[in-house]
Amino acid sequence: MEHQPQGEEQSQSLASYSFVVTGTLQNFTREEIKAYIQSYGGKVAGSVSQKTDYLVAGENAGSKLAKAQELGVQVISEEDLRLLAET
Repeated sequence: MEHQPQGEEQSQSLASYSFVVTGTLQNFTREEIKAYIQSYGGKVAGSVSQKTDYLVAGENAGSKLAKAQELGVQVISEEDLRLLAET
């Protein structure tokens, strides 16, 4: 599966967003999804805070998911991330 933007110019569609990733991912390793988000200009943090815009949640998401829900952080899937990045 292709995880990089097409063409020579990288889109910066995620430049104003901060992400946290949790759970078991289907299409990315942790390093791949971090690189994918950064390739679109997004920031990746290790823990959920009020500054987190999106939590990318895979299967078996645990305490980070609970924290995101507590703080009202939007929880998205890998596919949601791709749509957000590539549109």
